Amino acid sequence: MKKNITKLLSAIVLIGMILISKDSFSQSDDTSAVYKNQVKMNVPALFLKNFSFSYERAVTKKIAVGLSIRFAPSATLPFQGQLESLINNKESYERIKDFETGNFSITPQVRFYLGKQAFKGFYLAPFASYSTFNASGPYQFSSSAGTLDMPLSGDIKTVTGGFFIGSQFNVTRRIGLDLYIGPNYGSLSGTISGNKALNTDEQNALRNGLADLNNIPMIKTKYTVNSTGATVDLDGNWPGLRAGLSVAFKF
Repeated sequence: MKKNITKLLSAIVLIGMILISKDSFSQSDDTSAVYKNQVKMNVPALFLKNFSFSYERAVTKKIAVGLSIRFAPSATLPFQGQLESLINNKESYERIKDFETGNFSITPQVRFYLGKQAFKGFYLAPFASYSTFNASGPYQFSSSAGTLDMPLSGDIKTVTGGFFIGSQFNVTRRIGLDLYIGPNYGSLSGTISGNKALNTDEQNALRNGLADLNNIPMIKTKYTVNSTGATVDLDGNWPGLRAGLSVAFKF
């Protein structure tokens, strides 16, 4: 069901972009005074160690299509206090708190401006998004020999769809501010693994430790442990809320 919803939202965005691109600005006499392009940078994303840029082109007087790219180098998990509360299990949190993660995301969207022209006023924007996250770090587990670390690394992919509600207003003729927020929902899948020589006692201890990953909300885990290491497969839902405040330059 979740994959069908995501595919439907993605199809709506794609079809909308194809159909809308056939229109032109000739529908209005004053469109020559309207800028047809803008580039933007999401400023609050910088505080999350993310770099987020987007390009938007008006294809009719009040409709635009856009593409956003976000990336972040590997770094420690942000908002660790909130993450600990979300997991709501101290042992599970302690096992992953030292992990590092980076990401890349690409998000096409269609914007329907509700005012007189594009790039100004309130808008609605359905979007689809594809993201990849790389994760690596020591996974801690307890055995009869004490606390041990299992090095794990891998990639996680998400496919989501949703919509933004936002407003853009001008600071100068060319510079504007774009404020938006909106929900998204989709699927997550990925695999993380690691190699390390493990005796029978350590294998059993690691299996018990990996069982705590089932405490992560909405994520299902399947793990395999043997004498040479471990593999963890992840699959589940990926709901979220996106928001931003971007500085826009029109041209």
